[in-house]
Amino acid sequence: MKRGIAVLVSVSALCGVAYFTASKWAIRHETITFYDASRDNRPVPVDIAIRRDKEMQADAGMITMPVAVINHGNTVKNTEYGFLANIFAARGYLVVSPQHDLPTDPPMVTKPGELYVGRLPQILRGVANIHLAMQEMKKVQPNADYEKVTMVGHSMGGDITMYFAKQYPDEVKKVVTLDNLRVPFVTAGKFKILSFRSTDPQFKADAGVIPSDEECEKAGIQVVKTEFQHNDMRDTGPDVAKNSIQSMLDKFLSATDSEVAPVDTQSSPPNILEPGPVALMAPAKS
Repeated sequence: MKRGIAVLVSVSALCGVAYFTASKWAIRHETITFYDASRDNRPVPVDIAIRRDKEMQADAGMITMPVAVINHGNTVKNTEYGFLANIFAARGYLVVSPQHDLPTDPPMVTKPGELYVGRLPQILRGVANIHLAMQEMKKVQPNADYEKVTMVGHSMGGDITMYFAKQYPDEVKKVVTLDNLRVPFVTAGKFKILSFRSTDPQFKADAGVIPSDEECEKAGIQVVKTEFQHNDMRDTGPDVAKNSIQSMLDKFLSATDSEVAPVDTQSSPPNILEPGPVALMAPAKS
């Protein structure tokens, strides 16, 4: 019996590896730079991830792809979230990752006591970048749904994501954040929210950002508590963190997507997520 269980675990692990390997090779990444005439032609580099077969179908007018927008953290490159982009792209999404800050931008100065600790100007800049990217991407790939997008973000990018969802709820299909710390969650219940939270003494959410368990259950908010550090939640993080986030994210998408599926549907995770707080514990780092 024990041997049978061990074999099953091994086969499941191999299927998972095969799924993500197939997904990686099936996905094309490209960077395009757009320019915003309303902001002195500000350049906005955008990293695009797309499944090759879905791209061909969209180009032929056969399908309309769902869109996911990934927002990076402060001082982090937009290309440092490939482990997230590949999950969405594998499921048939067109993934758009704008670069929000540039080397020529002045450094962000936090101001305790002000709204979002004085970060509103950077958040508004991110929102403008997202709208520009959506507008220009319509010309690049018209067969995608830019009217309702899935918003994703880590840290500062998570705050941009949540602010965008609050201000433009009719443009949002669902929300995924990784340690947004300043902008409170949207609790109107208009869309599902999945949020990964770190256990990091240096990165704590401001009071009132994370809703209570009761509010989460009512609004369809899934809070995943981890033992990972704040900066583990990007490509430079340890594999145990990225793999756990990928697995839970794929389950969330399985539960909320009706028409898109990963490359290898036989090894896709079961549809098991329900709204409400969940704890996802990982081995402590040495």
